[in-house]
Amino acid sequence: MSSEIILVVDDEPTIVEVVELYLKREGFQVITAADGLSALQMVAERKPNLIILDLMLPGLSGLEVTRQIRTGVYIPIIMLTARSEETDRVVGLELGADDYVTKPF
Repeated sequence: MSSEIILVVDDEPTIVEVVELYLKREGFQVITAADGLSALQMVAERKPNLIILDLMLPGLSGLEVTRQIRTGVYIPIIMLTARSEETDRVVGLELGADDYVTKPF
């Protein structure tokens, strides 16, 4: 098993389950959060090597989570979201996301 920790942040349990299954199959340690505040707590406590982050979260949005993470540390962030508008992509990348992937549903 890899020592690399990936934080998956999404409020849709099915998405979390699928992403977690694939990452664990590849040998990664996976931790999860269902809202923005929990995500920030996990970042502080577990210091993941990568974050897969939804934009539309209860509490703090994925954009706000990205903004707060980028003020302190550098952890690669991949935004995984249903929001496919060009402006959402631009804002996410400008805030510091390393990539922006839209969910196919």
